[in-house]
Amino acid sequence: MSIIQNKKAFHDYFIEQRFEAGIALEGWEVKAVRAGRAQLKEAYVIVRNSEIFLIGCHISPLPTASTHVKPDPTRTRKLLLHAEEISKLIGSVERAGYTLVPLDMHYARGRVKLEIGLAKGKKQHDKRETEKEKEWQREQQRLLRHKA
Repeated sequence: MSIIQNKKAFHDYFIEQRFEAGIALEGWEVKAVRAGRAQLKEAYVIVRNSEIFLIGCHISPLPTASTHVKPDPTRTRKLLLHAEEISKLIGSVERAGYTLVPLDMHYARGRVKLEIGLAKGKKQHDKRETEKEKEWQREQQRLLRHKA
């Protein structure tokens, strides 16, 4: 079940491979995510010291958050992956010029997971081409509906 999606990622990047990662969250963050108070728009994923981190993901604390915890809505969160997946991602990012992009935050067996994509950036003409293709698909559907 999807919580939030990063639709802008599909507009700006060619997604070549997808990985599902766990996120190291604090208690108040899990409650806020369950309430739908998360945002992936400006978020990105980086590799630091052979670990993978999510930066810029905004999780707004609930007004009922604990008084003794100071919530930081945009803190850096560690992503949890298997060691071989991490080494594969590091190799792709450092050698092949790929980028890691957060695509979708969802629940899997009661846990909050993040789907990240191994992506290559689109040029401006690629974005226009994608937009034309979407328009043509919509037009085809419209014509098919009118005929039926």
